[in-house]
Amino acid sequence: MHLRLLPLLLLCLFARCQTKTGMPNANQTRPAYALAIHGGAGTIRKAEMTPEEDAAYRAALDTALTIGESILRGGGSALDAVTATIVWLEDCPLFNAGRGAVFTHDGRNELDASIMDGSTQAAGAVGGVTSVKNPIRLARAVMEKSPHVLLTGRGAEQFALENGLDTVPPEWFFTQKRWDALQQILAGEKKNAPQGRFVPPNSGNPDTKFGTVGCVALDREGHLAAATSTGGMTNKRWNRLGDTPVIGAGTYASDDACAVSCTGHGEYFIRYAVAHDVWARMAYGGLSLREAADQVVMKKLVEKGGEGGLIAVDKDGNIALPFNSEGMYRGYARPGERKIMIYKAE
Repeated sequence: MHLRLLPLLLLCLFARCQTKTGMPNANQTRPAYALAIHGGAGTIRKAEMTPEEDAAYRAALDTALTIGESILRGGGSALDAVTATIVWLEDCPLFNAGRGAVFTHDGRNELDASIMDGSTQAAGAVGGVTSVKNPIRLARAVMEKSPHVLLTGRGAEQFALENGLDTVPPEWFFTQKRWDALQQILAGEKKNAPQGRFVPPNSGNPDTKFGTVGCVALDREGHLAAATSTGGMTNKRWNRLGDTPVIGAGTYASDDACAVSCTGHGEYFIRYAVAHDVWARMAYGGLSLREAADQVVMKKLVEKGGEGGLIAVDKDGNIALPFNSEGMYRGYARPGERKIMIYKAE
């Protein structure tokens, strides 16, 4: 080989290696910011969506991206960007978080949320709250104004009142679609278990989407943050909590590697500490973001029978959006780059 060709060959090999990290920056330098969102994963098929529904979800995801991106573009923090984005998604009745949350077996809305600051690894979470308008704001208050990480139920609601957070009556969270989904399940339970035999809470569930919402961000200062919020599982009982309020399962962020927000069958994400596992494979194993996320979602979870996905951004602005279900409401934005997707083929 001619010696003058060697530098060019090495440059080509380096560029080839860079394409394996998944959605890399065009010039492989850290962008001014990066943002990714999700609105849940599961059985989401184009054939089962009307054009109007498709357009409504895309418009909602686009608005959420705009809210977060405007904060980051203006030099705001990753923590502020994920908070504001999730607040808007909680207020949007299309998603299973805040307004539009699913109903429990007893016909209530029990809400969970968590947030984590990658620069300090401070975290806050709440579970089973029923009257707080925006659970993500309460989770952030727990992180910033209490010595604790996780508050639940009436104690969390008392903390919300003491810190001046907005509370609302139960009707605020109601949507007819979610109520009808519960009634369909209850009717099936009555038919299939007339003697009162227990039926698992997701048995015959007509809503086969895991409707968590999440946001991860990288800001101009190189700091990462992650936030997640959900209404949980339709027909859940006994104050069940999923992975969303569990730091390391549904949410994780650390400036030395990545920020992660998950959506899926929460019991599996708890058992296998999915969000933390992605970080650990990068921090300890030296994997790229794409490699770590794919190993966890597309291999480990699949082997264990867990369905769902996650969104993640690393310290260099690379983004990963893997899911092993049929679809996931998702999108991402970086300077000069923006995309919104729903179905597997996109």
